[in-house]
Amino acid sequence: QVQLVESGGGLVQPGGSLRLSCAASGSIFSINDMGWYRQAPGKERELVATITNGGTINYADSVKGRFTISRDNAKNTVYLQMNSLKPEDTAVYSCNADISTKTPWEFRRMGYWGQGTQVTVSS
Repeated sequence: QVQLVESGGGLVQPGGSLRLSCAASGSIFSINDMGWYRQAPGKERELVATITNGGTINYADSVKGRFTISRDNAKNTVYLQMNSLKPEDTAVYSCNADISTKTPWEFRRMGYWGQGTQVTVSS
């Protein structure tokens, strides 16, 4: 089994910063792409940022210049540093990882989601 556990959400004032972490654990053979998504109340889930295992990064236009995604492959962890936060950044942030697992009986590759962490930007 594979688990993704997020941490670092909370309440912050506009202009403030937060750092989210997402650690993958379990019978992991390799991790391919990792990313962060968010869903605000009444809206569709949207991509925030992704990073490949080679370090190629993609950001949503709405967060470019304010958010930074990074990963520590030795720790199977992806981070999202969020600066200059705005009220419109308020959402549940979830991490996603494309993970390969291997047992003596099978090799499997699939996407996994964390449970989500609330980020609220308000004065």
